[in-house]
Amino acid sequence: MSRYLQIVGRVLLAALFAAGAVQKAVDPGQVEGLLRGMGLPGWLVWPALVFNGLGAVALVAGLWLRPVALLLAAYCMVTSVFHFIPADGWQMSIFVKNWAIAGGLLVLAGSQPPR
Repeated sequence: MSRYLQIVGRVLLAALFAAGAVQKAVDPGQVEGLLRGMGLPGWLVWPALVFNGLGAVALVAGLWLRPVALLLAAYCMVTSVFHFIPADGWQMSIFVKNWAIAGGLLVLAGSQPPR
């Protein structure tokens, strides 16, 4: 049973990253604006799109789970900075969700044997 729960959990986590990749592909300007607003080059949207997409595929397929989960957790923590706007409750909700997702990914990484 726990194996199936882990698979369902991985698919649900992957859905977030797949949706992020699709969002970046459909409307890259939105992310480019966030990046530029933080003093970063807008073209970083494209490596982020690829990273999101490959991370989603790896989670679903069960490939390299420990390193992928660790990388995705770090990505969530770093990108949460874009949403740290205390005056905006919606953005703060996204900030907290990013940390919660990172927590789930760290639990997944911790459940995998080191290689």
